[in-house]
Amino acid sequence: MKLLDHLDVTPSSFLNKDVLTWLDFTQEDISKLLARAQQLKEHPHSSILNGKTLAMLFEKSSTRTRVSFEVGMTQLGGHAINLHPRDLQLGRGETIADTANVLSGYVDAIMYRSSSHHKLKELAQHSRVPVINGLCDTFHPCQALADLFTVLELKGKLSNVKIVYLGDGNNVSHSLMVCAALMGLDIVVSTPKGFEPDPNITEKAKHLAQTSNGSVAIDHNPERAAEGADIVYTDVWKSMGQEEDHTRYSKLQPYQANEALMKSAKPDAHFMHCLPAHRGEEVTAGVIDGPKSVVFQQAENRLHVQKAMLQSIIPTS
Repeated sequence: MKLLDHLDVTPSSFLNKDVLTWLDFTQEDISKLLARAQQLKEHPHSSILNGKTLAMLFEKSSTRTRVSFEVGMTQLGGHAINLHPRDLQLGRGETIADTANVLSGYVDAIMYRSSSHHKLKELAQHSRVPVINGLCDTFHPCQALADLFTVLELKGKLSNVKIVYLGDGNNVSHSLMVCAALMGLDIVVSTPKGFEPDPNITEKAKHLAQTSNGSVAIDHNPERAAEGADIVYTDVWKSMGQEEDHTRYSKLQPYQANEALMKSAKPDAHFMHCLPAHRGEEVTAGVIDGPKSVVFQQAENRLHVQKAMLQSIIPTS
């Protein structure tokens, strides 16, 4: 991790900037946030955001996102307010634009966990304070940054690191592809036909990888994809709202992260999962609860990278 120590991590270039997708950022931007997260993990408490307030707007339930952002604001000396559409006039028909304008007069930043990237962009368009994407149907940037921070802790580098993502080409895979491509990692998404990531996002990630000496690939053969992997990563097969789609299970079954597949990866490979996990579906208990699993280190790192974002985008004077 010492390779980050030389960086100027002054957050001025981030002030008041929305974090909706890593497609809006550069490799240097991500490096600075990772360096900031490293500092904050070593020295977690400060008063830099004293008097500052984060509004947390949730359309979907959350454990890691809610707790990590609320604790993060507290550790930085600020305050977080948990909001649900049913608690707001938004739940009674007030427009997103009006909600954004109202909240902008009260708080210093908004974290929005939305069912729609379109709604997230609309909120950011009308907000006068920075907006962070806490998850939407297209991207999950907070998770991807925590993933890379975890890889950096484990491997001491990001270049020449191979990540294999198994399963559905969803919001997690989209952000992981983009973030990995920006930072020069090699990422392979192994998924059944018809479950691939958005082709437009895949092409953008491939373009980014060309300038970072990384690579992005789609491979429908999970055993082949996992060969030589440093990190094996998976996510739930049924995201919120897909629980009744029982056809997904049979199609994704060959992409389960199990003991046999882990043998295709490097001997020192680690297993990652953004959680919550369904043991016996996308991953076996032997893998997620075994010695190669780093899922709880990965979950904790959501706190540190999100604090880096908050400290960087919220003006302190």
